[in-house]
Amino acid sequence: MAAAGQAPRRVGFVGAGRMAGAIAQGLIRAGKVEAQHILASAPTDGNLCHFQALGCRTTHSNQEVLQSCLLVIFATKPHILPAVLAEVAPVVTAEHILVSVAAGVSLSTLEELLPPHTRVLRVLPNLPCMVQEGAIVMTRGRHVGSSETKLLQHLLEACGQCEEVPEAYIDIHTGLSGSGVAFVCTFSEALAEGAVKMGMPSGLAHRIAAQTLLGTAKMLLHEGRHPAQLRSDVCTPGGTTIYGLHALEQGGLRAATMSAVEAATCRAMELSRK
Repeated sequence: MAAAGQAPRRVGFVGAGRMAGAIAQGLIRAGKVEAQHILASAPTDGNLCHFQALGCRTTHSNQEVLQSCLLVIFATKPHILPAVLAEVAPVVTAEHILVSVAAGVSLSTLEELLPPHTRVLRVLPNLPCMVQEGAIVMTRGRHVGSSETKLLQHLLEACGQCEEVPEAYIDIHTGLSGSGVAFVCTFSEALAEGAVKMGMPSGLAHRIAAQTLLGTAKMLLHEGRHPAQLRSDVCTPGGTTIYGLHALEQGGLRAATMSAVEAATCRAMELSRK
């Protein structure tokens, strides 16, 4: 296996859907892994086309992926994962590092379904991984050391921001960042529609709204400031912004957003218990 901070020679994917493809694309674009050193499996050719277009190798055999790669990312649907793990368990070795991106499948469940002492991690990405701007959290199993964790973090940073967290934060991340993509899109849409109402063409309004979100996010991340500080910088006494913020407070934007994250997190917790 590669040393910490170095990319492994081969990376496998069991499951070849949109998120798996996004991660593979990020690894290739960042030069972390060469396309010909990625092997992906899926039951049919449908989802494998994207991997083939990237120049990756593909197969219909999940066991072949484990036999060819020591770092394997499981990106199947959560309800399918237990059967897939049972299928590949006979070829899992102490050298493998296995990574699950399946929502709702706990580390303890993963460890129970695999041979004793298997090194397992959970990763929860979000959709912007597709443009290498994802928000990704990861949590390690009992048999995973810091070197394996740093290796995976080094790889996944090709897809965006990646942070190690306790497993208890995984469902919160679902509510904040997984579902949060839809919440932000709703706000962006509303922002643009406000401009359309005031007479701006729709296409222009949506482009400016999206760019406003992008620029604001970059300022928050690059400067490391609290959002309230940046908001205060934009507000001049008696100016346009404070009038607009007053309207947002009257509409309950802050409370509604907090409730949305809470509702999505609670639903994620509920699904995890099933």
